[in-house]
Amino acid sequence: HIKSFIVRRFIMTPKQQYYKNIADTMISNLKKRGFEADYVPDRQAALRAIAPYLTKGNTVSCGGSITLTEIGFNTAVKEADCIFLDRTIAKTQEEKDAVYSKVAVCDYYFMSTNAITTDGLLVNIDGTGNRVASLIHGPKNVIIIAGMNKVCPDLDSAYKRVKLSAAPPNTVRLNRKTPCAVTGQCADCLSPDCICTHTVITRRSNIPGRIKILLVGEELGY
Repeated sequence: HIKSFIVRRFIMTPKQQYYKNIADTMISNLKKRGFEADYVPDRQAALRAIAPYLTKGNTVSCGGSITLTEIGFNTAVKEADCIFLDRTIAKTQEEKDAVYSKVAVCDYYFMSTNAITTDGLLVNIDGTGNRVASLIHGPKNVIIIAGMNKVCPDLDSAYKRVKLSAAPPNTVRLNRKTPCAVTGQCADCLSPDCICTHTVITRRSNIPGRIKILLVGEELGY
């Protein structure tokens, strides 16, 4: 289970209280859908919460994620005693395929989500599909870290958030030649560099508790 931590008392700003109120409602909705869910106030607490998974004997991997970078995951996992399956160091396609075959059965797969609705739907759009494939099937546990900026009131707004707020900056980050990388606006393109190949809506965890969602009370990722 995602560990709960005692947080020192502090006076929350209205925005922090707002995030906490939404998270409390969301956690109830997420649990009804078979997800495990918890809330922490900031990125430091998020890193502490996932530390127990990065221990000896566990095989760990992750999808590409600015959120994971921002909470310090990339550094922590390399310094930890777990076995980290790092696809980014593979030099050939054969090496990448070998890593992906191990990721498919790893103990813990870490990722963020492009959007999450208040009633508990996860919305993700992926380029190659490796991230959403691991979310759907394979790894024994999927740990999703999501800043409260990813929260949307409904499915329609979640989809719009991905296309208008998440995809354009990611194409810039990945140096893709797409219309949105230039204009900042989705053109619903079919460019060879398009990162919007697979759209996945996850409405429940078929294996109760396999997908664990950690909501973080600050803005993280795109």
